[in-house]
Amino acid sequence: MKKTILAALLASSFFATTLPFASQNVQATELSFAHIETIGTSQVVISADMAELIVEVNTQADTPANAKSASDQAVAGFIARLKQAGINRDNIQSANLSLHPRHQYDPETRTNNEVGYNASRKVVVTLDDLNILNEVLDTALEQGINRIIDISYKSSKEAELIEQARALAIKDAQQKAKSLAKGFGEKIDGVWEIRYFDQHNVQPVMYKRNAAAQGDVGESYQQAQTTISDRVEVIFRLK
Repeated sequence: MKKTILAALLASSFFATTLPFASQNVQATELSFAHIETIGTSQVVISADMAELIVEVNTQADTPANAKSASDQAVAGFIARLKQAGINRDNIQSANLSLHPRHQYDPETRTNNEVGYNASRKVVVTLDDLNILNEVLDTALEQGINRIIDISYKSSKEAELIEQARALAIKDAQQKAKSLAKGFGEKIDGVWEIRYFDQHNVQPVMYKRNAAAQGDVGESYQQAQTTISDRVEVIFRLK
């Protein structure tokens, strides 16, 4: 029985040791025919028409129940105002709670004494209309929300843009290959290999501007664009 276990361990050890080398040998194999390798890239920029707002309320109280209650009241009031503004409840996420004790260090006794509790809740709101973003921010503050974590700008046409970025990346790879082949007096003879990873990068960008004193404050939150990029690697055979 011991010999059988030892043999199995040796076999698995040999397999684990040799497998990476085998993989490296496959990767190191060079193509034996004339070819061109190109990398196609793309970037699509469009004005954002949506926003995701993440806010948080932090409260302090003498007991866990009171701390939680204060946070719950702020969140409930905020959600009620959002629904009154016509925001769909499905676009509001608020099911979370963080609760922990607060301590204060006493230099005389050199101990941390419990002096109360902190409670916090986050609310994530998806807005389909950027015109009401400033109003929603003001509403959050009025209802006791005391921290704005992030504002991410998005596009409702993101799926279409991803397809567009991919098509442009493919076209870019093809144009580069044809240009290179033509420059060296060669011609493309089809595709040998395509390497593609679903790695499109959606980059929300906010372009801030200084609003004049008499300007529209809400309008200053609408200067945003979103950028989607993609990449494809292709090996073309040469005739």
